[in-house]
Amino acid sequence: MLPAKGYAAHSAQEPLKPFSFERRDPKPTDVQIEILFCGVCHSDLHIARNEWGGTTYPCVPGHEIAGRVVKVGREVKKFKEGDLAAVGCMVDSDRTCPNCKAGLEQFCDSGATFTYNSPDPHTGGMTYGGYSKSVVVDQDFVLRLSDKLDLASSAPLLCAGITTWSPLRKWKVGKGQKVGVPRRQLAGSLIGGIAETQEMLDFCADRGIACDIELIKIEQINEAYERMLKSDVKYRFVIDMASLV
Repeated sequence: MLPAKGYAAHSAQEPLKPFSFERRDPKPTDVQIEILFCGVCHSDLHIARNEWGGTTYPCVPGHEIAGRVVKVGREVKKFKEGDLAAVGCMVDSDRTCPNCKAGLEQFCDSGATFTYNSPDPHTGGMTYGGYSKSVVVDQDFVLRLSDKLDLASSAPLLCAGITTWSPLRKWKVGKGQKVGVPRRQLAGSLIGGIAETQEMLDFCADRGIACDIELIKIEQINEAYERMLKSDVKYRFVIDMASLV
């Protein structure tokens, strides 16, 4: 097992605080990523404070992960050490059901393994997210990041970006079109699949699209949560994980 450091919620009422835990050793198809930046999603706040129910503590939030590959398993073909890489909202699925085979892992019939607060089939515990120094993920759920874009500004694309991209793509919204809601059909994509997320990242890299962000230190995370509750957020919060020592 690999020692890891992060920030965790230990109850719905407590602020997040430093937390030491373990990541699994990389398996043959695993990629170990040094987390350099992690976006702060409002879902993080909801889950940390158990507002949706079902939170298992301690909980390490974070599913907008941008970083660099530091180790790969012997069977990994998609990444090599030194590559920029990202992890979004999912880290595994059964990969055999019709939804997974259609590139819709978020709708996995057996239930996708989400990046945090999800039963971890590898360890038997719960998954821990990106408010940490490193993460180990199967190569099929790791995404490529281009060096054309600022790494910190790319992090929110892993949740906020794909959540926006997926319905635009589904409804074939193109150049010159306007998007309206006629308040008659409600449709959702529940983030998006892995291939679709990679497509979105490549599209953004080719066109120089990234997020406007406010970079914060990890010790500012509780202040950031309070500011989100007050709608005192002009840009997306992203944590500089170099501040976690």
